Amino acid sequence: MSIDTETAARVAKLARIKVEDDALPALAQEFNAILGFIEQLEEVDVDGVEPMVSVTPMRLKRRADVVTDGNQQGAVLSNAPDAREGFFAVPKVVE
Repeated sequence: MSIDTETAARVAKLARIKVEDDALPALAQEFNAILGFIEQLEEVDVDGVEPMVSVTPMRLKRRADVVTDGNQQGAVLSNAPDAREGFFAVPKVVE
């Protein structure tokens, strides 16, 4: 697949990127280089290769999924202009 300057201009417009007319040939060439690299990757035989997230086999550290109140109610409410009975107090907005 080959990208011409007209297609590069359309892609730039869709991406909402302002590209001057004299820069369009260089942009088209960059798009062609990217597509060429993708075509090169499609030729690689990946049969039998397991998908991986990292080059080192690691498991993420896990913690118990426990619901807590955070033990910071006092610290949070200290920032409130008005707090009552452990909650933020706000002005009444409905009559």
